[in-house]
Amino acid sequence: MIFRFLTSGESHGKCLNAIIEGVPAGVNIDIDFINSELAKRQKGYGRGGRMNIEKDTAEILSGVRFGYSTGAPIAIVIKNKDWENWKVPMSVTAVEQSCENIKLINEKTIKNVRPGHADYAGALKYNHDDIRNILERSSARETAVRVAVGAVAKLILKEFNISSVSYVSQIGNVGANEVNNPFEYSDIIENSELRCLDKTAEDKMKDEIDRAKNDGDTLGGLVKVVYRGLPVGLGSHVQWDRKLDAQIAQAVMSIPAVKSVEIGLGKNCASTSGFNTHDEIFIDESGYYYRKTNNAGGIEGGMTNGEDVVITAAMKAIPTMLKPLNSVAVDKKESVKAHFERSDTCAVSACAVVADAMCAVVLANAMLEKFSHDSIFEMKNSYDFYVKRISER
Repeated sequence: MIFRFLTSGESHGKCLNAIIEGVPAGVNIDIDFINSELAKRQKGYGRGGRMNIEKDTAEILSGVRFGYSTGAPIAIVIKNKDWENWKVPMSVTAVEQSCENIKLINEKTIKNVRPGHADYAGALKYNHDDIRNILERSSARETAVRVAVGAVAKLILKEFNISSVSYVSQIGNVGANEVNNPFEYSDIIENSELRCLDKTAEDKMKDEIDRAKNDGDTLGGLVKVVYRGLPVGLGSHVQWDRKLDAQIAQAVMSIPAVKSVEIGLGKNCASTSGFNTHDEIFIDESGYYYRKTNNAGGIEGGMTNGEDVVITAAMKAIPTMLKPLNSVAVDKKESVKAHFERSDTCAVSACAVVADAMCAVVLANAMLEKFSHDSIFEMKNSYDFYVKRISER
C-alpha cells in the first residue's frame, strides 16, 4: 500500500486527525477543494442537529509547502466545534472530582446498548463499563476526516483527468430512475438536498424521510459512485489482495452502516445468463476497442478495463433512533430501551460522499503503484509512456 492513512479522534473529542503517507511530491494541494468536499458530506435532507453545529474545515499541518506536496507525510486536522461542551466528559486527563464535574460525566455515561451499533461487542471486547468509550470512536463522525483524505486522493487523480460522480439511487423503498451517463447530471446532483439526479424521486424520498422522522425511525438506502478516465490495467489478477474490485469493496465496506458493496451488475449477475452478463468487445475502423455495455462495472479479473468503474453500496438504517429498540443495560443486566444519542434520520447522501472518498483512496493508490510515486513529474512521464504503448496494441 503506497497511499495509506490513519485517523484518530472521537466524535465529541477535540478534533479528528489523519496522517497520509504516499502523496507524491508536486501535487497541488488545494485546501479550498478539500473544504468543498467536506461541505458536501454535511449536506442532506434528514441530517441531524450536529450538522448545524459543525462547519468542517481542514487544516494542513505538514507535508505541504507553498500549496504543493513535498513527498513527506501530510497531517490534517479537523476541529470539533462541539468540543467546548464536552471538555469535562471527554477530557484526556484526569479531572477534579467536584460535584459539578461528576454530574457532567455521569450525564454522558452510557450503559444502555444500541442494537446495530458497535456498543455491545466493543464494550465486551475492550472491557469498558461506559459505552461512550466505544460510541465516540465508532461514530460516523470519523468519516469527516476520511473525506478530507479522499479529497487529497482526488487531487492526485485530477492530475490525470480522472473524475467521479456520486449520488443516491434509493432511500427506503423509493428508487430513482437510472441513467446511462450520470456525469451529465452533476449539477443536478450537487444542487440536490439528497444528491439525487431524479427530482420526482427526490420529492418522494423526502416524504419517506419525514414519515420516518415522525415515527422516531431511521432510513437507509443505496448510493452509487462512478469513476471515469481510469486507464486499462490498474490492479492485478495475480494475487487475491491485489485485485482492485476486492480493494474497493473492502474500503467502501469499512464505512459505518454500509452492509454490501457491488461492482457493475453486482448481485443481479446471479440471475443473468452469460449472454446478458459479459460485455462484448468491438473494434471500429480506426482500430479503437469499444463496448456497448458495462455490466462488469469497469473491472474484469481484478483490473480496470477502461470503462467507467461503477460501485453501488447499501447503507442500513442508522441504529441510533428517537424511538429506541429493546435492549439491555450492561451494568445491571436488565432489559431497557436503547440509548439515544443525537443522530440523523437519514444520512445516505453523506454516505455517497464518503464512498466516493474511499474509492478515490483505492484508485489513487492503484495509480501510484502502476506509475511511480516519488513525484508527480515522474508519475506523469510513466503514465504517458504506458498510455502510448497500449494505444498501439
